[in-house]
Amino acid sequence: MSDLTVKVLSKRQEAQDIASFELGREDGGPLPAFSAGSHVDVHVPGGLVRQYSLCNDAGETHRYRIAVLRDAKTRGGSAGMHDTVKEGDLITISEPRNHFALVHAQRTVLLAGGIGITPLLCMAQRLHAIDSDFDLHYCTRSAERTAFRDEILAAPFAGRVKFHFDDGDSKQKLDLLDALGKQDPGTHLYVCGPTGFIEHVTQTAQGLGWTAGQIHLEYFGAAPQDTTGDRPFEVKLASSGKLVPVAADQTVVQALAAHGVEVLTSCEQGVCGTCITRVLDGECDHRDLYFTDEEKARHDQFTPCCSRAKSSVLVLDL
Repeated sequence: MSDLTVKVLSKRQEAQDIASFELGREDGGPLPAFSAGSHVDVHVPGGLVRQYSLCNDAGETHRYRIAVLRDAKTRGGSAGMHDTVKEGDLITISEPRNHFALVHAQRTVLLAGGIGITPLLCMAQRLHAIDSDFDLHYCTRSAERTAFRDEILAAPFAGRVKFHFDDGDSKQKLDLLDALGKQDPGTHLYVCGPTGFIEHVTQTAQGLGWTAGQIHLEYFGAAPQDTTGDRPFEVKLASSGKLVPVAADQTVVQALAAHGVEVLTSCEQGVCGTCITRVLDGECDHRDLYFTDEEKARHDQFTPCCSRAKSSVLVLDL
């Protein structure tokens, strides 16, 4: 997929610490099509690449809209977008990719935590457009931190949306059991937001009998990984035949760097694709959010910033 140069058509403060950016082609032409749940990788000031969900109607071809939460705990991507990028600027993005696509369902439950509203807002627009049964629950710390609140209240699907504020009275707090309803194989759940929020929702749903195929997740940044079973392995450089050991607590990028082999990286979380490396032999342990399941199954490329090996050796095209 090729990168696109787009213009920041507008920048707007949507809520406390959340800004939206409307992106379009300089010549006003159509952008590549996308579907609800899609994201783009944005090259932000400082040389970083960050993943942002598209939160406008997927039927629109003249613009992409993203929303960015200022997060002091990150390595500067969000601050760069808030403080440096302004209306009229040209920025580089990827074409849209979708690892969080809607599936046909009799009923859909959307659960958003904070900035996790971005892909789910696009989904709500799509589900309304096709007259599909759905409910959207939007949980935030306060009304002041609720992005797109006025837009949602004015939307034709507003009656399907419930807001839940941490600082609000108990009557409006999220009743997760009620929101999920009775487990039914025709119902699918989409949840996006902070890790703790996602885990609480998914564990509750699983406890009610929801199957893995009914629960769809989108993390912002790398998904939590259980590293307790990580073991050492080796990577082999195809050009020289050199074997490089990778320790259990070491990334492939770190191991290669220690042996004088540099791999270009950016996000270091497996979301941007900058470090993608061809795999000539061996089985990958994919831990990225970049490749589709079909691409992962081929084991012919991986993200050495976070992914590992299931086989004892991976032969890399280096």
